[in-house]
Amino acid sequence: MQRQVEMQESMIRAHREFMENLEKSIELVAKDIEEAGEMSQICTDEWCATAEETLDELAKMVFSISEPRWLPKEDSKQISCLRRRIHDLYAQYKSVKK
Repeated sequence: MQRQVEMQESMIRAHREFMENLEKSIELVAKDIEEAGEMSQICTDEWCATAEETLDELAKMVFSISEPRWLPKEDSKQISCLRRRIHDLYAQYKSVKK
C-alpha cells in the first residue's frame, strides 16, 4: 500500500511539472500571436505555418492527456482550462492570419 501511495505522489509531481511547462509554452505562443496581431509584418507565410504547427502540437499534447482516477479535482480542472485556452488560441490565430 505504501508503495502505491509513493507512486501516486511521484506521478502527481511529474504531472504537475509537465502541466506547468505546458502552460509556459502556451503562454509563449499566446504572446507571439498577440504581437502578430499588433504588427502586420510579422504575419508572413512562414510565421503562419510555424504558428499553426506549434498550436497543433500543443493541442495534441493537451488533448491526449489522460486523467488518472486519483488525480485531484484542481488538476483535472487545469486540464480543462488548458483545452479551452488552446481552442481560444486557435480562434485568435485565425483572426490574426486574415
